[in-house]
Amino acid sequence: MALAEKKPHFCLYTSGEEKKNSVASLTVPLDSLPFKEKVAVAKNETVNLHVKSMDWSRNLDVRLEFDLCMEEKIFLQKRRKLVASALKKALNLEQDLQDHEVPVVAVMTTGGGTRALTSLLGNLLGLQKLGLLDAISYITGSSGSTWTLAHLYQSPDWSHKDISGPIHEVRRHMTKSKLSCFSLESLKYYDQELKLRKQEGYQISSIDFWGLLLERALSDGKNNHKLSDERRALTQGQNPLPIYMILNIKDDYSLSEFKEWVEFTPYEVGFLKYGAFIRAEDFGSKFFMGRLMKKLPESRICFMKGLWSNVFSYNLLDAWHSSDPSERCSLRCTQPTAVDVEGDEPSSPVRNHELETYIVTPECGIMGIVREVLTERVMVSKFFNFLKGFQMHSEYLQSKSFCIWKDTVLENFPNQLTETAEFLCLADTAGYIDISYPPLMRPERKVDVVLHLNYSSGSQTSPLEEASKYFSKQGIPFPKIHLSEEEKKNLKECYIFEDAETPEAPTVVFFPLVNDTFRKYKEPGVERSSAEMAQGNVDVSGLFSPYCINSFTYTEEQFDNLVKLTSYNIQNNKHLILQALNSAIEQKRQHKK
Repeated sequence: MALAEKKPHFCLYTSGEEKKNSVASLTVPLDSLPFKEKVAVAKNETVNLHVKSMDWSRNLDVRLEFDLCMEEKIFLQKRRKLVASALKKALNLEQDLQDHEVPVVAVMTTGGGTRALTSLLGNLLGLQKLGLLDAISYITGSSGSTWTLAHLYQSPDWSHKDISGPIHEVRRHMTKSKLSCFSLESLKYYDQELKLRKQEGYQISSIDFWGLLLERALSDGKNNHKLSDERRALTQGQNPLPIYMILNIKDDYSLSEFKEWVEFTPYEVGFLKYGAFIRAEDFGSKFFMGRLMKKLPESRICFMKGLWSNVFSYNLLDAWHSSDPSERCSLRCTQPTAVDVEGDEPSSPVRNHELETYIVTPECGIMGIVREVLTERVMVSKFFNFLKGFQMHSEYLQSKSFCIWKDTVLENFPNQLTETAEFLCLADTAGYIDISYPPLMRPERKVDVVLHLNYSSGSQTSPLEEASKYFSKQGIPFPKIHLSEEEKKNLKECYIFEDAETPEAPTVVFFPLVNDTFRKYKEPGVERSSAEMAQGNVDVSGLFSPYCINSFTYTEEQFDNLVKLTSYNIQNNKHLILQALNSAIEQKRQHKK
């Protein structure tokens, strides 16, 4: 991205009445104003306006680089020591690991509503019992799994305390009646909070109401926790760094046509494709040309949870594509046609600073109407666009860091990319692929091992397979996923996928949400008695499973069974996790040689 080099020389003022009539205006030459002094300006003795010119720092409020922020680098230095100690103990190593031998291990979770909320708690409990929580550097989440992370990170030392405490608290809310969410008192509270949010300067939408519903359903009352508050849980590297994943989309395009990965950490919010990041507390504020123009109060965590699980912004095309990923190229007849007029001229000299020339033919009349219906988004969540006012660098298509995330129909049209929009339009990732992998695939994070914890609906292998295809298409190192149809019908609890020929590709330890050996074993190696066999019949995939995506209330037994199952699946596959960690350490040692 590039900033305009010229500074503004004039300030234009128009009164409210004048805006209506579009007649008079007041122009002030800023270059002539002395710094830090008030100057009275009058015009026809009808306007009394006091202005003060200030020397503005040359540093932008938007960080423009693909590298990690300094806070994350410092965190990783501190975290590496805990990871090394945890791995030495878990793997029974005789010597301490050197810095270059310590692998970066991440937990990648998917969406799945309250099923994801509950299952992630069980998985983390299993990792804690194995002594492996301190071996994790990152935890990424989308949709329902973000509810778990946002809950845990209110405690600065959550991973060093017994996770049974947070599990008990979530259990209390998951088993209570949700009718109180729609009581007169609650409705008044929602109205009051939405009015306050509007006064603060935010664009109110039904997604904000969704966030308030989540707050009422999953907590005891108003929660003033904010995303930036989670830095307290990272000051000494005592917990993994949480990363929340979402998509930036466009009103008149389906997700298969246009989407951009956006990550949220307690430090920053930013676009992977553009290498543009702002401080977490500034998200939602108004920016222009990289400057913070109007600071809005940071959103409470309930509004962020509503945003991160925003499944209400999908259009009809998104719903079609998500139900059948193989149909993502369908209905191309409703799209404008773009033809590369230079494609037939290979002998033309290459000019890296020039864009290719395209002729765009709009869709025909009836198809235009069809497309408008299919791509209309009834409910969208809008936040001020912190890229507004930027211009794409003339050679942006030659940027490797940009191109690995270049996957939309608008990449060759810089005037239609995100920097021209007034607002960001944000939605849950599940409408495209139900994953939170992309932040971990940033080359700067150098992730070696990913524990893929799957909670999505339908096929348990589809998100991983779709992710592998997507990263292969983008040229991002990732293992190939090979499972036969027979294997998919009878999934095991854990699989390891790796690419021996591509050292840069992370090892993936895949945990589908299945009930396999848990039916016969209540703990690893401990068989159930005849009286306990019924407790092993936990239905997580059947048509009438109590854990469907629409279920917002569990019985105590249903909640406990899901936590026990997901904790067991982790503990029962300790040997596979340790195998992946050992291999990662050995690979880093070999790479050093």
